[in-house]
Amino acid sequence: MSEPIGPVSGTELPRYAGPGTFARLPTVDAVSAYDIAVLGVPFDGGTSYRPGARFGPMAVRQASRHLRPTYHVELDLAPFRTVQVVDAGDVAASPYSIPDTLGAIERHADAVLGTDQRLVTIGGDHTIALPLLRSVVRRHGPVALVHFDAHLDTWDTYFGEAHTHGTPFRRAFEEGLLLPEKCMHVGIRGPVYDMGDLRDDASFGFQTIRASELDVIGVDAAVQRVRDRVGDAPVYLSIDIDVLDPAFAPGTGTPEAGGLQSRELLSMLRRLAGLNLVGADVVEVAPAYDHAEITSLAAATVVFDLVTLLARGR
Repeated sequence: MSEPIGPVSGTELPRYAGPGTFARLPTVDAVSAYDIAVLGVPFDGGTSYRPGARFGPMAVRQASRHLRPTYHVELDLAPFRTVQVVDAGDVAASPYSIPDTLGAIERHADAVLGTDQRLVTIGGDHTIALPLLRSVVRRHGPVALVHFDAHLDTWDTYFGEAHTHGTPFRRAFEEGLLLPEKCMHVGIRGPVYDMGDLRDDASFGFQTIRASELDVIGVDAAVQRVRDRVGDAPVYLSIDIDVLDPAFAPGTGTPEAGGLQSRELLSMLRRLAGLNLVGADVVEVAPAYDHAEITSLAAATVVFDLVTLLARGR
């Protein structure tokens, strides 16, 4: 097998120049085969409060220029030298039709995943997780969902609409895409519309580590709970950037005070190494509310971590 084609080196071309792909990786059509793809879904038609996540993929790619992605010290791996990673571009998401966009995402993910590839997707709002899960489950069967978020995203409808950024995991449960006994929320906080929201969520099989619990049990215990919960099942990681406190991620549509620090989130992700990870997404970056690329840089770092975790498992 030939050596993977990696990002353009920052020692040869300044990081502020060169390709606009994630971490300046090659595009999907520049290689003959690949192991992992980074895909953008510029869609925020399912947003219930502040729009703008349609610009997330572009902003995260731009912020990824900050990265020095040759070697991941904490995970002890040079992912782009180990496996072939590509930027697969953006899904042609309709700005007007949620059903059309869900179909387009699913078809595009199917094409990118092929037979044995892995996918890390940059959103877009959290509506996009449902078609991504459909595509992953066709290849791996139902998955253990580990969901980092301030919100449950298991509500039934918003204003009569069944597919929004607050409903994807209720739909995923109803469609049999999840292993209910192995699913978990991490970082949940803030008020809810009704206590029935929590009862419904529990009835779908989810266990929850609230953000406030981290102050008591700490990162180590939280990670162990996740690992015990999912075991060796195929795992899909879905990360809403609003799991971070607004101090660390102001550029998002529905911020909630009292969230995780960037260091806590990255530490938890890195300690999940060794799980049977089959796919992931990072969503809800809304750069219009960001400043100094704080949110976009946090998301770009998370994407790099996810790619590295997937590369370790190849």
